[in-house]
Amino acid sequence: QVQLVESGGGLVQAGGSLRLSCAASGSIFSINAMGWYRQAPGKQRELVAAIRSGGSTNYADSVKGRFTISRDNAKNTVYLQMNSLKPEDTAVYYCHADLATTVRGLYDYWGQGTQVTVSS
Repeated sequence: QVQLVESGGGLVQAGGSLRLSCAASGSIFSINAMGWYRQAPGKQRELVAAIRSGGSTNYADSVKGRFTISRDNAKNTVYLQMNSLKPEDTAVYYCHADLATTVRGLYDYWGQGTQVTVSS
């Protein structure tokens, strides 16, 4: 059983900052990649940022230069530092992990989602 527990969402004014955290727990054998997706009302879920086990990262063009993803491998935790937030960043943010457990190979796991609301 794997759980991804997110925290750090909330309401912030445009130009402000938030930091999201996501901790993976359970019978984890290895983590290939972790990342954040978001889904705004009426829109498809989209990748925001991802980080691989070796440290390489990729970002959506819309957040480059404003968001930073990082990872603490010892804690199986991924962070998303969001600066210069815009109203269009408003969405439910979901943590994602591509990981293997002691009984299952690489598989996609999702957190429950955390709301980020940016007011203008």
